[in-house]
Amino acid sequence: MAWTPDDLTALDAAIATGALRVGYADGKSVTYRSLDEMIALRGLIRRELGLERAPIRKVYAPNKGIRAGGLNRDEWGRSSC
Repeated sequence: MAWTPDDLTALDAAIATGALRVGYADGKSVTYRSLDEMIALRGLIRRELGLERAPIRKVYAPNKGIRAGGLNRDEWGRSSC
């Protein structure tokens, strides 16, 4: 579905009032299961409209004692880790 700024406005208004039913500009009405679902959808719409960027995910990757640069191909089987 192509979201419009009017759709975002309608969703924001429903979230502000606590309503779970939203009427969109194309005439369709949707009843959501929870406020959490509506807030998640609001983020998706904002990203698709270019109003915010997707969250950056940081991944923790410990090196487990392997020196910087890793192992050479012939050292793979002889690691003392």
